[in-house]
Order: sequence, then C-alpha cells, then structure tokens
Amino acid sequence: MPFHTPTTQPDVLIVGAGPAGLAAAIASANKGLHVEVIDAMQPPIDKACGEGLMPDAMRSLAGLGFNLNRDLRKVESHLLRGIRFHNEQAATSAEATFPASPGRGIRRIALHQLLLDRALALGVRFHWENSVQGIEPTTTGHLLRTNRQTLRARYLIGADGHHSRIATWAGLAKATIYSRRIGLRQHYSIAPWTNFVEVYWSNHGQAYVTPTSANEICVAFVSNKKFPTVNHALAHFPALQRQLASATPSGAPRGSITLDRSLHRITSNTIALIGDASGSVDAITGSGLGLCFRQAVALANSLNTEDLALYQRAHRTIQRPARIMSHGLLLLDSFPHLRTLTLSSFQRHPILLEYLLHLHIGHRHCPFGVLTNALQPDYTC
Repeated sequence: MPFHTPTTQPDVLIVGAGPAGLAAAIASANKGLHVEVIDAMQPPIDKACGEGLMPDAMRSLAGLGFNLNRDLRKVESHLLRGIRFHNEQAATSAEATFPASPGRGIRRIALHQLLLDRALALGVRFHWENSVQGIEPTTTGHLLRTNRQTLRARYLIGADGHHSRIATWAGLAKATIYSRRIGLRQHYSIAPWTNFVEVYWSNHGQAYVTPTSANEICVAFVSNKKFPTVNHALAHFPALQRQLASATPSGAPRGSITLDRSLHRITSNTIALIGDASGSVDAITGSGLGLCFRQAVALANSLNTEDLALYQRAHRTIQRPARIMSHGLLLLDSFPHLRTLTLSSFQRHPILLEYLLHLHIGHRHCPFGVLTNALQPDYTC
C-alpha cells in the first residue's frame, strides 16, 4: 500500500538524477509513491560511458513501463546484434550474437531524456541545481538541506555516484575496491561498419565501439593508466585506428573513472543506495545500466512493503553475476598470454563465447555438461 503522508513531505526523496536516480523514481512512482528528485546539475546530464544497452537492460526498461517500439522511435539509436572481441596482439577475433532480442546503442543524453520524460509523466517532482549540504534524521524520516532549500522525506535514496555524500553521511561508505580504471569517450561521425558491439583488446586496455545511430559511433577507451588524448589512446589499437581513418570526431572527449567496488551494506534504517553509489562493476561488463534498472525495481518493491532488508538481499543477488564476469574479464586484461589463449579458444569454438554471453545477460542457457561436448558440428543450443 502506498504511504499516506502530507503532500509537503514525499514518500521518497532521491538524491541524483542520473539513470539510476531516474529509474528509481520511475519504479517508485509506478507503485503509487510520491517521489521527488534533487540534483546539483540541470538536464540533460551526460557521462562518459559505452552507450550500449544489453538485452537484459532492454527487458528491464520494459519492466519500468517503457514501450520500446514506440519510445525508442523518439530518439536516434542503433540495433545491436551481439558482441565481437578483437585481440590486437594475436590478430584474432571472436563473436557471439544475442539470443531472442537485440540490444541498443543510444546516446547517453538521449537515454537520459527518455527517462526524465517518463518520470515527469508519472508526476515525479524535480529540484534542479540543488547541492546537498547535509542530512539529519527526524521522527518521520529525514531532513535534507541543500544550497537552496530544506526538504523532508520518509525515505532517502542516494543515487549520487561513486563518491556518494548520502553513503558517507549514512555510514554506508565502507567498501572493497577490486579495481580502478580510467575511461575516455569520443563520438565519431561515420556510418557503423557493424551492428555488433566491438571490443578491441591490447596490452593498454580495451576500446569499445558501439553504433549509436545510422551515422555515428561511440568509442570508449578503458585502461589502468590515463590516456593524455584520444589520438594517443587510438594509437594503441591499430586495427580500430584503420577503421576510423576516414571518421570525424564528433563533440568533445569526456573522461571518467570505472570501479569494481562492493559496499558492505547499501541500506541503513530508511536510507538506501542505488547505482554507482551502491557499488559497481568494471565497465568491461557493459552491465552498469542494466544493473541499476533492476535495482530500481527491487528498491521500489522494498519501499512499497516498507522493508529495505528486502532490497539489501535483492541487491546482492542482482550484482553477483556481473561481478563474477567483471573479475574474469579483468584477469584477461592483466595477463596477455591468458587473454590470447582465451580469445583464440573463442575463435575456434564460438559456442563457448555464446554460452558465456547468454549467461551474462540472464538468458536461459545450455547445461555446462552438455556444453563441454558441444564442439561438434551438429550441436545446437
């Protein structure tokens, strides 16, 4: 049952209006809760990322109430049929297609606008250019002070990124960091040469290529060390550099940090964290958006039953598969010989990569015992 609170005090106050915060607002409003969101910026809010939505993220968007056939017509995007790996050192490649339904490449600001429009249509109220200054508990929830006003809410949600102030003030910032890498994103004006997400591997990290429209691609470089410029980054990926020889950079490059980080707890009394504020996996998995959409649904269910312990348990379950995949892929980044052996095996036996991809996006998969006998011409999954 929705809470019965005065209209001056929302049921849920969300700090952060990125995709995680907007998804949490949408999912909570879908439950009939009164939701307000604050952010220090004005929309549209951009961030460096690979700009690909895996099929599981598409399913989660549908679960948030989006009609994908209708809503995606409002913005430019590009169908994604699968994943292709290129190993620069060994000149090998391997690919696997998505089962059942495709993913989508979409500009981050376009996705943000879709989420924002949906939240507004559900009656979510926004407070832009509000920087959080402090929080304190009250008898009915929390009081939150910003540079502009004081707000009260029954539940407070931190969707304010890796360096979440809400997590720090709530005593939830204790975390284990498994990896920390640096990303750099650049768009290029060029007709996509593929409808796959392409991942180029070298001893200097990865370059992810995602088609985002009929005439533009997104390239995201991720490495343990900062690339001083896009051209410097591109020089470490000769095969990709040749593909982009006739391309024109579109817009300014944008950098970011990607963390594989697990928080010890993500709830405390009537405070909860979501998205990067609640922990994250390395960008190598392509799972960030899909994870925050699933977290949003779990959080809304928990808020609606007034039991955040349900969200704490669900969050662990949601994160676990992506974290396992993240650790495995980062091993390939750290050990070039292992990477060469693995990608060569994928090239010789594509069904191995297909199995792992289907498992990663939560699709029903073949029993592993059967898979080990798979490498016969007449085998189908």
